[in-house]
Amino acid sequence: MRIIQVSGCQDLRQIMQQIKVDSYGIKLMVPKALSYLLKIDNIPCITANILKQEMLSLGADAAVSRDALTGRCKKTDCLLMGTLSQFNRLAGKLNRQPFGLDQMGKEIQFNLNNYQRKCFSLDLNGRKLNLKKRAHIMGVVNLTTDSFSGDGLYKTQYTASANYITDYTKKLIDEGADIIDIGGESSRPGAKPVSLKEELNRIIPVIKKLSKKIKVPISIDTYKPEVARQAMDSGAAIINDITGLRGPRMLKVAARYKAAVVIMHMQGNPRTMQKNPVYVSLIDEISGYFKSAVKRAEDSGIDAKKIIIDPGIGFGKTLKHNLEILKKLKEFKILGKPILIGTSRKSFIGKVLNLQPQQRIFGTVSSCIIAVKNGANIVRTHDVKEVKQALKILEAVNNN
Repeated sequence: MRIIQVSGCQDLRQIMQQIKVDSYGIKLMVPKALSYLLKIDNIPCITANILKQEMLSLGADAAVSRDALTGRCKKTDCLLMGTLSQFNRLAGKLNRQPFGLDQMGKEIQFNLNNYQRKCFSLDLNGRKLNLKKRAHIMGVVNLTTDSFSGDGLYKTQYTASANYITDYTKKLIDEGADIIDIGGESSRPGAKPVSLKEELNRIIPVIKKLSKKIKVPISIDTYKPEVARQAMDSGAAIINDITGLRGPRMLKVAARYKAAVVIMHMQGNPRTMQKNPVYVSLIDEISGYFKSAVKRAEDSGIDAKKIIIDPGIGFGKTLKHNLEILKKLKEFKILGKPILIGTSRKSFIGKVLNLQPQQRIFGTVSSCIIAVKNGANIVRTHDVKEVKQALKILEAVNNN
């Protein structure tokens, strides 16, 4: 006798196929075996009570505030507990209900479909990345003098030659990098801004040269629209913006060049973000931010299939916040976008292990594996070889 652990529909189908269950039976039973907890915040009590009754009628359940049942409060949070099959039937029943339940039924179905989605493909200037088969690695190339990780290629002003940078980048690709992320300004806590001219001088010649030398897509790590524009002209395919495309000019650049974009969450700015960051509900607030930012991007003409989200580990977060994001990363899947996570050598690893940045490789590898296991599609790292080897083991286990 065994208690079976499964990670999704594919595992369930495989188990049933081994038992030689009829294919039609598999189709019917898989949704009955997948259970979900779906939390809906701050809804009218009458809506919550109807939801509870509908869930009970399906053999499922819903938890609401005690005061919602007695009429002592007007609104309540609601926790729905059921199988995928029960939620599908609930959505159908709600389509015929008043009090906004018809729209809620559509949202439940939409969010569950997003949560189960695994098929993501990025078209990056003709180079396609299939994110379904495996997690991809974004290798970091810091053209800075003050990188927190200690790997800034400009230890002093322009000491690194173009040939050295090219060789370094090729090494990352040989080690397994699927994307190269190039930045000319440090975003570490307390970092001083770099002028537009300085940033352009650091990165544009490099991108022009690399775009002719390498076959993997190039990402530009910047929040300045002019830097992004010139990087796109020079051969970059992705805009990785730590400010989450908040500015209308950056949105226009991304739409004009049909660029893929990484929308990152950050509380505050690099100079202030680590000064006592506070959240009422961390995951809810980041999710709400992403919903607004994604809508703004799509309304500005950015291709919905080219939007990637990044919860922003270390950007306006405490140690506890960063660990919570890694633990609950899968919750961001309801947004229906590929998830990028950047934990590489960051201070939360140093606080857990009491190590300096250059000594945090094992911590980085561990955090990347946890992130991918919990839903990340892309991991951004300085230590490509080590992360690639670890991911190969994870892939071997998952595909066994």
